Amino acid sequence: MIQKAEFIVSNNNPSNCPKPDRAEVAFIGRSNVGKSSLINMLTGKKGLAKTSQKPGKTQLINHFKIDDRWYMVDLPGYGFAKVNVKVKEGWENMITTYLTKRENLCGVFVLIDSRLEPQKIDLDFLLWCGTNGVPAAIVFTKADKQSKNKTHQNIQKFLKKMREIFEEIPDYLITSAETGQGREDLEEFILDLVKEYESREVI
Repeated sequence: MIQKAEFIVSNNNPSNCPKPDRAEVAFIGRSNVGKSSLINMLTGKKGLAKTSQKPGKTQLINHFKIDDRWYMVDLPGYGFAKVNVKVKEGWENMITTYLTKRENLCGVFVLIDSRLEPQKIDLDFLLWCGTNGVPAAIVFTKADKQSKNKTHQNIQKFLKKMREIFEEIPDYLITSAETGQGREDLEEFILDLVKEYESREVI
């Protein structure tokens, strides 16, 4: 379980990120997918990542140091944020550069709203990750917002679409920031990535 989480830096230039001297995992998703709430649930610190009713609140790369051992990164959302085209292009360039050039990045969690039918923008982003060798896993959010059956149906529909795109679908987890569902599984998954990265670094 995460014992300590501290904010380190926000910036809009991937080259200004902290020195890549430890494992790093990042969270990204469509605006309003519940990313900040999930990060706060995972770390047990309510105000660590800023939540907002307005989509597109996260506009920078936000680094948090976890247990003095690894970095957790909150990335800007994609999709519905109401910003002008130039700003949007800037975000996209920043995210693309970060995801493809950050050498200590060992996992990217793509958040998907489990209440929705499969969204093209999410499928396109996951395909982009696969094409560019970005190590992505899926985290379905807001599992508490509808019946278990409805959550299951939506997830199966999404996975069916994924199977049409990928030979092998990425790992996936089901979470709720409200109830804490999936927290232990997600923590365990992240720690496995961190350990794997650290063992590679030792060699």
